[in-house]
Amino acid sequence: MKRYLTIILLTLIFFSCQPEYTPRAINKVEIETFKIENSSIRAIVGVNEETVYFAGSNGKLGNTKDAGKTWSIETISYQDSIQPHFRSMAKTKDGVFALSIANPALLYKINDAKKIVYTENHEKVFYDSMHFFENEKDGIAVGDPTENCPSIIITNDGGNSWTKIPCSELPKFEDGEAFFAASNTNIKILGNTVWIGSGGKKARILKSTDKGKSWEIYTTPVIQGNGPQGIYSIDFYDENTGIVIGGDYSKPEDNCKNKAITNDGGKTWTVIADNENPNYKSCVQFVPGGKGKEIVTVGKTGISYSNDGGTTWKELSKESFYSIQFVNNTTAWLSGNEKIARLKLM
Repeated sequence: MKRYLTIILLTLIFFSCQPEYTPRAINKVEIETFKIENSSIRAIVGVNEETVYFAGSNGKLGNTKDAGKTWSIETISYQDSIQPHFRSMAKTKDGVFALSIANPALLYKINDAKKIVYTENHEKVFYDSMHFFENEKDGIAVGDPTENCPSIIITNDGGNSWTKIPCSELPKFEDGEAFFAASNTNIKILGNTVWIGSGGKKARILKSTDKGKSWEIYTTPVIQGNGPQGIYSIDFYDENTGIVIGGDYSKPEDNCKNKAITNDGGKTWTVIADNENPNYKSCVQFVPGGKGKEIVTVGKTGISYSNDGGTTWKELSKESFYSIQFVNNTTAWLSGNEKIARLKLM
């Protein structure tokens, strides 16, 4: 018994002596930009400081594995005449997946060959984002409604086949509620839980804790009511701590009710930095290891950073980007119009 008490005491002493985390005061960034011609790029998968994959408009798919010194880029055509415009992308050990917007929806699996693993024909079809769970067997993609519910397709076999969830098993959407294909980040996955942010008529959070088998839907105070307003991006640092950002794409300088945080897993949300910058943004990401305090957001209005969980922000760059993905606590990959970039926090 004495030995166990000693172990407990030493453990308590060890943890009590650990210094509190102090968020960094990031004041500038270093950005190295690479030109990717004839493609608007909103979907990236950053693997490490040397490797990033991208999917863009005009059928463009590509990657670099040597920090941008060389690029492998190809253009995909469908039925010899249609170049799919990609806004969603995911990568597993078995291949790269790219999902197009508009009709027909085309989901490609690319490894040694290219194979279409899902097709959907509908005048309203428009897919916005795609991600896999940690096991890389289960995956999910989300799109605008073709009926009175969100379009959600899932896979349970590593992406070889996909099934659309019927409306009877999903929350109902109001007319004019949809999603934004702005950065491939209106989906966030942690463990078995997935969160999705909507916009337009309503700005709400769809949440499933069982990989899409059942769903809850929660309201947010983010600006909403018409087409370009709502949530464009969502991220969670842990199962409770999350952030959404967006605004009004048609009024990019506005900063009213365009960002909010949650501390209860997405059930309730609180507006932060209201009527203060950053203004409209298309992507937000927690910095790895930042304890939920360090956050970076990007958009066509520039790059901003917070080290207090979103209460206050500092502009780091005015350069326009659509998406950001961190590979460690100092380095991230960015995408934009005809460009990929690598960012270093300084």
